[in-house]
Amino acid sequence: MVCYRNSLNLSQMKSFLIALFLGFSIFSNAQSKVVGTISDKQNKSISGVNISIPELHKEAISDENGKYVFNNLPSGNFKITFSFIGFESQTKTFSSNQKEIKIDVVLEETVHQMDEVIISTAFNKVQSQNVMKVEHQSMKSLQQKGTSTLIEGLATIPGVSQVSTGTSIGKPVIRGLSGNRVLVYSQGVRLENQQFGEEHGLGLNDAGIESVEVIKGPASLLYGSDAIGGVLYFNPEKFAAPNTIHGNFSQKLFSNTNGSNSSIGVKASSENLKFLARGSYNTHADYKIPDGNRVTNTRYNETDFKTAIGYSNSKFTSTLRYNFNKLDLGIPENGIAEQTSTKKTTFPKQAVFANILSLNNTIFFKNSKLDADLGYISNDRSEFEDSDVANLHMKLKTYNYNVKYYLPKFGKFESIIGTQGMHQTNVNSGEEYLIPDATTNDFGVFGTINYEWNKNVLQAGVRFDNRNVTSIEHGILGDEGYFQPIDKKFQSFNSSLGFKTNLKENIIFRLNLASGFRAPNLAELTSNGVHEGSNRYEIGNSNLKNEQNFQTDLNLEYRNPHFEIFVNGFYNHINNYIFIAPNGVITNGFDTYDYTQANANLYGGEAGIHFHPHPLDWLHITSSFESVTGKKQNGDNLPLIPANKWNNALKTEFKSTKFIKDGFAVLNIEYTLDQNNPNQFETKSNDYTLVNLGFGGKITFGKIAFDMNLNANNLFDKTYISHLSRLKTDGIPNIGRNIVLGINFNI
Repeated sequence: MVCYRNSLNLSQMKSFLIALFLGFSIFSNAQSKVVGTISDKQNKSISGVNISIPELHKEAISDENGKYVFNNLPSGNFKITFSFIGFESQTKTFSSNQKEIKIDVVLEETVHQMDEVIISTAFNKVQSQNVMKVEHQSMKSLQQKGTSTLIEGLATIPGVSQVSTGTSIGKPVIRGLSGNRVLVYSQGVRLENQQFGEEHGLGLNDAGIESVEVIKGPASLLYGSDAIGGVLYFNPEKFAAPNTIHGNFSQKLFSNTNGSNSSIGVKASSENLKFLARGSYNTHADYKIPDGNRVTNTRYNETDFKTAIGYSNSKFTSTLRYNFNKLDLGIPENGIAEQTSTKKTTFPKQAVFANILSLNNTIFFKNSKLDADLGYISNDRSEFEDSDVANLHMKLKTYNYNVKYYLPKFGKFESIIGTQGMHQTNVNSGEEYLIPDATTNDFGVFGTINYEWNKNVLQAGVRFDNRNVTSIEHGILGDEGYFQPIDKKFQSFNSSLGFKTNLKENIIFRLNLASGFRAPNLAELTSNGVHEGSNRYEIGNSNLKNEQNFQTDLNLEYRNPHFEIFVNGFYNHINNYIFIAPNGVITNGFDTYDYTQANANLYGGEAGIHFHPHPLDWLHITSSFESVTGKKQNGDNLPLIPANKWNNALKTEFKSTKFIKDGFAVLNIEYTLDQNNPNQFETKSNDYTLVNLGFGGKITFGKIAFDMNLNANNLFDKTYISHLSRLKTDGIPNIGRNIVLGINFNI
């Protein structure tokens, strides 16, 4: 009866949104266009500059005369960005209140990263205007590091780590928080894939992803429950520029795992209609450790397909995206056993089928706009112990919506009101149950306001959330696998306050105060049985309360044409932090663990420099340090706290030679310190140093041109064990030397 009632509410919400979409679209405003010319300081036109209006999902490329044009623009205030390799990017704001707006731009040569528009925050400001420091990394830059998986690339970002099971399974850790405490967004919708499990990976492929934004800290104001530790926001691949067709093929080869990653894509756009599609296949054998042995059954295979279609005019933009991901994952249980280079998984193994369908709409009014995002995510997860019959089979289906209304700008004030919701069902069909059949419903409302004057920004917001969790009784009372029915309600009010100012022309200061919350997940509330992935008998606690945190963030940045430095600091207090601990009882031959709660504190930060000495324009020296400490109220250390890390890189750039253009070479030295403060159920970890090399650029042979990068990771074949490796308890090292060759052909 509960499920029926919630489904009806979801249907009503869909009908309401459709009515809004159709009803508001009748309001029409005069069409505008933006034109202009792009040149350098010597007044020479620059061709090939990428020009974008992110809010409208519009892209253009300057022609041989440096000219560009955007047609059929709705009325309103928008940001337009200009970016080109070797030049400082620029962002301008314009009002499309006349038929033609002329914006000419003079780009200056620079060595610094582009001032990107940040999509994951409330008002989509460029980084220099944002009250919150957000790490932005293009997928191209992460791929150039030669990592095997998306999560490995993310773990190179300061403040981000991974809990790994070999090379195939990785979960993100942001400043010591992981699992359900880190929210992942893909295609504009929240990703739900049973993320409570340590052996459940990220479930995303890097093909068809443009960039990632990392919010390090509570983001519950915009995203609700599960954003207590931070957000990974993946921006999908952009459409082609208007009236163009593009295709590309990329191939990566990995020496250590005999791995291969292939991807092919095509995209085409007219003035209003846009389309793209991309398929990829990723396959790896067991990874090899420095002594020459392979870690049995760490092999995996992945098939991924992404497609999108978009339409835009002066009244609205609409984009429909779909992602299918199939994972065939070996589960390493026997350590160093059978030695083989086969890529066919053996038992035990996992099979995961994921579908993400999203519809992102923006409707424009005279001085305001409405964003409405709808999402459907299915995660079909099976685990096979010793046969092709699944012992564990969970089907998670999630419907969600996110509606934001950007009110008309009032003087220097910008404001947003919005609502979000989720309807989720979990159904079991295997013999074993990790969590019961259950239904979860979320509803949240929020409002936020932004006030900007001179180079100062003040931003504040409040939010209310309600979550209902109901589950179905299963099994026989007193037996393993018995789940008592629950009907729980969790509510929370949260707020945030942020301030950004330029202390001097080149010095930016940010201060953010924010609260966040996380409702207990089904495993924490209901578990009653052996968790094979952790080799322990787990007992849930239906009386758990919300985790509620309050975090203070400081950010200080200095930049001039040849030197950058940043310092980030944070202090995060969490009330009712949920953790699992043994109770001293042996059940069915396994140690029994209970879920319980205590207050906790995490603190630390990141600091780094980027030095570009003049006149050595080809040289970049970067160094960063990251640290986090996590403790419970009684002084015990929290689990899964990454070791401190010091990362250094020496990078050279060479513009062009006979056969290579925009070339680069990089030497990276990554020093991970001892972790001498483990949780009482963990062991200490030794320090280690990894040396990585990279080389690449655009290679030209006659009429053939392609991008290439060659990497040697863990160059000296160092034997080491990461503190966050789930194979650490068996003494199994991480991956040894890995030579990676990547090429990309644009068609």
